[in-house]
Amino acid sequence: MSFKHLDHATLERWLGEGGVEIVDIRDPLSFSSGHIPGSRHLDNASLGQFIDATPSERPVVVVCYHGHSSQQAADWLCGQGYQEVYSLDGGFTHWQYHHPERFERDDGAGAS
Repeated sequence: MSFKHLDHATLERWLGEGGVEIVDIRDPLSFSSGHIPGSRHLDNASLGQFIDATPSERPVVVVCYHGHSSQQAADWLCGQGYQEVYSLDGGFTHWQYHHPERFERDDGAGAS
């Protein structure tokens, strides 16, 4: 089983529907400066907790800067048994450009 590519328009629709886990693998400062609403930061320190808490049948969308590193992370999650994993094409940079009103910051600022 392998990951699938996801375009930002589909993710925007999914945000309104819920039922998808969005993980952002960028560095902590970039994540806190702005991320897709409802996403959580995922790194080596939080990976174990994510795997323990997230059922393998739950859809997972992986977000990075430009949509390259997320492909490797999505592939790895598939190898861990996740059945429906997506890499966001264009990453957060593309998302922020096309949806400047749809991001949030850890300090509570930003549109969402």
